[in-house]
Amino acid sequence: MSKVLLIEDEWQLGQIVKDSLEMRGFEMLYAADGKEGLRLYQEHKPDVVVLDIMMPNMDGFTVTTEIRKQDKTTPIIFLTAKSQTTDVVKGFELGGNDYLKKPFSMDELIVRIKALLQRFKEASGGGTMGSQDEIHIGQYVFNYTKQTLTRNNTTEFLSHREAEILRRLSENLNQVMERKTVLLDLWGDDSFFNARSMDVFITKLRRYLKDDPRVQIVNIRGVGYKLIF
Repeated sequence: MSKVLLIEDEWQLGQIVKDSLEMRGFEMLYAADGKEGLRLYQEHKPDVVVLDIMMPNMDGFTVTTEIRKQDKTTPIIFLTAKSQTTDVVKGFELGGNDYLKKPFSMDELIVRIKALLQRFKEASGGGTMGSQDEIHIGQYVFNYTKQTLTRNNTTEFLSHREAEILRRLSENLNQVMERKTVLLDLWGDDSFFNARSMDVFITKLRRYLKDDPRVQIVNIRGVGYKLIF
């Protein structure tokens, strides 16, 4: 049974989501503010975190930052009002994995949770991805299972989505990785907003790889990206 931590200050919405997920077999933890949510996370170590951005005591960005200081892999889904969607890019930069705009359907939330849990299972070696654990990228060693990028005994811990994108880039070395394909696979649609969030991850990967000048992620305008070295 997967354990979900829901952090949502709208009590009525929180109870609806909590009850609905419990009816579908999830073990639920619920907090009505960020500070309490962080405490529950530290105490119970859930399999996935679903949290609102704007909350009292501690907002969703701060909660995410604190979680990522100690945990680079547990999936995090943001819940956001339509007026806050531009803030989600910041959420991705801090280590978030996905988002849903309010109002949302329970079926959509469940699909997103299950998809992230499955990807996490695969990244942890419990799936059937079939890809080799270590991929050499110039001076770097990328371990997809551990979600690490290592150079000269210095290791960068990647978020789940960063690892997924880098795996696809490395598997298509010196070939174009189509932007639309990745967006549909990892985000579920190729909207402008999702494309913008993907650009954030590409920028972060370029930053991680900057110490080897031979390694480049090239933007192929209107098509996608290419990893070359």
